[in-house]
Formats: sequence, C-alpha cells, structure tokens
Amino acid sequence: MRVEVGRDLDSFRAAARGLLARGVSPEQVLFTEEGLGQGSLLAPDVVPASAPVSGLSVPPAFLELAEKVACHRSPERWGLLYRVLWRLTRGERKLLEIESDADVHRVLMLAKSVQRDAHKMKAFVRFRRVEREGEEFFIAWHRPEHLIVRYVAPFFARRFPSMRWSILTPDASVSWDLEGLTYGPGVPRSQAPEGDALEEMWGTYYASTFNPARLNVRAMRAEMPKKHWATLPETRLIPELVRQAPQRTSRMVTPKLEVSESSRFLPEHRDLASLAQAAKGCRACPLHERATRTVFGEGPAGARLMLVGEQPGDMEDREGRPFIGPAGQLLDTVLAQVGLEREQLYVTNAVKHFGWVAGEEKQRLHEKPGRSEVLACKAWLDAEVAQVKPKMILCLGATAAQSFLGPGFRINKSRGQIFDTPWAKAWMATFHPSALLRMPDERARAQARVHFEEDLRRVADTLRALG
Repeated sequence: MRVEVGRDLDSFRAAARGLLARGVSPEQVLFTEEGLGQGSLLAPDVVPASAPVSGLSVPPAFLELAEKVACHRSPERWGLLYRVLWRLTRGERKLLEIESDADVHRVLMLAKSVQRDAHKMKAFVRFRRVEREGEEFFIAWHRPEHLIVRYVAPFFARRFPSMRWSILTPDASVSWDLEGLTYGPGVPRSQAPEGDALEEMWGTYYASTFNPARLNVRAMRAEMPKKHWATLPETRLIPELVRQAPQRTSRMVTPKLEVSESSRFLPEHRDLASLAQAAKGCRACPLHERATRTVFGEGPAGARLMLVGEQPGDMEDREGRPFIGPAGQLLDTVLAQVGLEREQLYVTNAVKHFGWVAGEEKQRLHEKPGRSEVLACKAWLDAEVAQVKPKMILCLGATAAQSFLGPGFRINKSRGQIFDTPWAKAWMATFHPSALLRMPDERARAQARVHFEEDLRRVADTLRALG
C-alpha cells in the first residue's frame, strides 16, 4: 500500500490513525510525500478518515519526538514514525526507554538534528529594517537544514511581539503582524533585502565580545557553518579577528610590572628552604598580625606541576601546611583519580597568611584577600615559580589566577583553557575546591565537580604531552 502524505505532522497523523484503525502493519505501507514524484506509476491509496481508535493512547514523549522528526528532510521519517507508533500501540509501551533499539535510536538522531537546526535558526536569523508606506518592518532570510519554519516561528513571535517581521526561507516563509503568524511559500535569497544600519551595530557588538583566548576555528565552523555566513553581518569580521587572536591573547597573559611589598623581605639565597624561612618574618601586609604562622609552599624543587591556591585556611594556619583541610582532601581525591601524585607536585598559595573574620563560637571564618594583599605577597610566589620552574601551573580559584593575570581574569569565562605564559609553558585555572564544598545547590555542586575533574584530567594529559 502506498500512502501519500503532506510535509506536515497533521497529514501524517490523519493517515496513521486510519492505518492503525485498519490494522495495517508497517511492512504493508510505503509513505510518499505530496509533489515529490517518487517514481511510482500507481496512484497512492487513499486512507479513509477514521474516528479515534478505541483504547489507543500514545505516550506524550512520542508526540514530542514526532513534532521534531516531522520537520526532518529525510524521506524515511514517516515510515520510521509509523513503525515506532505501531510498536508502541502493540504492546511495547516502554519502547522509547530503550535507546539502543534501532528504531528508537534513529528517531532520536533525527529529532536531535532538527533541534540543533532550530537552535541555529534562533541564533543566526538577522533582521534587516525596511520601510513600507511609512511603516517599519523587519525581514530576515535564512537557509535551514530542515523544514523547521512552523516549528520555530512561535519562538520569534514570543521574542519580538512588538515588531512586524517576516522570516523567509527557500521552503517557506512566516510573518508576524503583531496579532498572529501567517505562513507562505518559500522565497529565494535574491528577493531578501540587503544590509542596513543595524549591521554595523551588530558587528561592533560581535567584535567586542570576541574572546581570542577561546578561539577554536574548528568548533566555530561547526557551530557557524559557512552556508549561513551570507546573512550574518559579523562574519565579515571573522578573518581579521582570527588573524589578530594570537597577538591579543599574548597581551592578555603578559604580566604588568607591579612592585610587591614583600620583595624587601626576600633572602639573598633563594632556594626553597631559604625562602620559606625568610617568609616567616614577612610584614608586607596586615594579614600577618592575626595569622598564627606563615604557610609557605611545599613540594620538590623541579616539580613539573605547581598548584596555586588563594590563601591558607583555618586548619592550614594552625598546622603550617597548605591544602590539608577539607578543600585539600577533595583536591587529593581528584588528583588521585586523574593519576597525579601530590608528593610530586609543588603546592602553594598566592597569599601566605590566613585572612579571617570572627564567627559564632570563636570560629575563624575565611575572608577573601584583597588585591593589595595579593600584590603584597606576589614576590614570594614569583620566587617560588623561579625556583621550581614548573612545566605547568594550575591556579585554583580566581584569586590565584588574578595574581598572575590581573583582576580582569574571570574563572567562569576562561576556566580550563591552557595558556603559554612567562611563568610556565602551560598555565590553566579552574575552580578552587573550597568553592565546590560551599555550593548550596546539590545539582550545581555535582556539575562543578564534573568540570573540576575534567580540568584536572586535562592537566594530567597536558603534562604527559609536555614530556
């Protein structure tokens, strides 16, 4: 049996309902699309309209998938949907939970492709302003991979409810008149308006948000395929931004010359033992007044990896060793998971004294050091780096990272990225383990833990690559 359907879900739904009512199995039916001329000399069978099939219910998850799969260009989609529908209504109610099933896997892949295409349409549509009879309209032309205009149009209606706009594609068009959506036929690129004054503003915005340190040309091409470039005004800036990226990144990681107060306490002989002894007498900032002792770094000279935290905690201040409290225990656990032995690393902090405020029941609560305190202690950190000469530096938290790159560094933007710096061939920043412990939301904490482990695993891989 050959059944012809339109290119929309409603047409398929009507045909499928009739086929199910007649007990037609998937092996007995071949779906074709109207107007595609798929080579048969026989007229398609007409499936009579059917009332709702008694006792038939379809899982909501299937309806959600079908809405997406119906937008896919693959001619197999209707037969695939009917095959899954048949199985769902013939005793396999939990079929969609079996992602390893061939039919389910294929349906999910088609749905994912459509969802990705919809995301690109939402991201890449650029409206041009035009005037008609004194009224302002906005028109965009876009070339989607699939038949997603009706699927995505409600998003734009919600996003731009006070604009009169039209989105044109080769397959279909949609317009919003402030009250409702109207659909029409496809429109060729030649009939779409060219640039307007908004393009210069958009280009300026794109250039200002372009982060050269995060440049990944392969990922950029994957996320912004060249077929969309003709309608994206910012793409004309990309070649020059890519060309300038190495120089801009270099400027980001070039240290500014700032005098550290602790430099006057540095000893003449600057091996690690002499530095640790001299640091006990440091009075470069007020933190020493309330701290129990100086907590200097520890680990072998010549360690290939240096870990830099923010400052000692309460337990570290009492014991005189870095990272031995709860944050240190979490750090040790993850280091072991990724195959790094703490005994082979050099571990220190950007600030060597514990800054705290009084809490309840005589608790000493961590107080983040200020920029002046970080700068005051910088000479000790520089001296440690000069003695250890690590292949790689991993900064734990924003304060540690900013002690190298300045206050403009942001963990959330640049976490996990590797830089070639004056201090080490490879330099990276990630979360401070104490930040993970303090997160009140369990889901956010679990996600941050995953990122933390990923970053440390990348550190281990980088060290192996450095030899």
